[in-house]
Amino acid sequence: MTQPLVISIDAMGGDHGPSVVIPACAKVLADLPHVRLLLHGDEAQIRPEMARCKLGETRAEVRHTERTISMDEKPAQALRRGKGTSMWNAVEAIREGQAGVAISAGNTGALMAISRLILRMVADLERPALVAPMPHPGGFTTFLDVGANVDCDAERLVEFAIMGEAYHRAAYGVARPTVGLLNVGSEEMKGHEEVREAHRILREGQLDLAYHGFVEGDDITKGAVDVVVTDGFTGNVALKAMEGAAKFMYGELRAALTSGAITSLGALLARPSLLRFREKMSPPPAAPLLGLNGLVLKCHGGVDARDFAKALRAAADVAQSGFASEIERNMRRLPAALAPAHPASADGAR
Repeated sequence: MTQPLVISIDAMGGDHGPSVVIPACAKVLADLPHVRLLLHGDEAQIRPEMARCKLGETRAEVRHTERTISMDEKPAQALRRGKGTSMWNAVEAIREGQAGVAISAGNTGALMAISRLILRMVADLERPALVAPMPHPGGFTTFLDVGANVDCDAERLVEFAIMGEAYHRAAYGVARPTVGLLNVGSEEMKGHEEVREAHRILREGQLDLAYHGFVEGDDITKGAVDVVVTDGFTGNVALKAMEGAAKFMYGELRAALTSGAITSLGALLARPSLLRFREKMSPPPAAPLLGLNGLVLKCHGGVDARDFAKALRAAADVAQSGFASEIERNMRRLPAALAPAHPASADGAR
């Protein structure tokens, strides 16, 4: 008999807490019979929602704690006072072998810091990265980092390339994903020093990656490469700009199709296609933190029950993939790749 997958959930995280998390859990358990849940948080808030949704404890166990981490708490504060909070306990369940994956809609910086402290990093990776699937006409581009690391040197960008390539192979079954480095142009001299140095390391090919070279912002949704790598500041700005553009386009299209009786009739006939369009353009409900000795997913703070249910399904899918071993395989090649084989050419790239 197949072992059940246990998902550990910070039930208090995000803007809405149990009022969103518990309905999503009830929906997912009906669809995924092999999944069990650990719900970390305040019983006084969780149990009434469970009763309302008819979610029993046969497959959803409540682990009580009244302590939480606020959405505006600094990561350093979260580390000092985080032990025993719903977020901390959700991640700790992975280390204790009680769960295969953890998920939270809480404070991003706190989740990254707590996950890194409790689970540690794979091999010699320095920091985890948040990854987001971005839609393109033929599927999805793996885009990272989208907010975990604001400042990144060349070595961090190379690490993100390793993590993103391994994730894309595991998530989408692509044998040899292509990797691009986001820049302001495709020319060799473009970009700041760190992005040019990362380009040099990746181009020399000692990491066994299918490195394409520099890509630009519009290549993300063209599907020019499978994996697009950037720092967390740029990635987060790009992600939110795309989200805003998608919402604007859908809103304008809807307004145009409901502006009169005839167009409203057309909109009614086109409704299935419009819903598919909205689904395709919707932002990812959750982003995995890559590079940890364990799997943690971060949801949007304002996530609703529909999207939290999608995030739980994504957690179940990713938990059954094997990208951690792929990351470790390439990490063994990283020290040699970081040592400039030709110092003169390295200086010239600067």
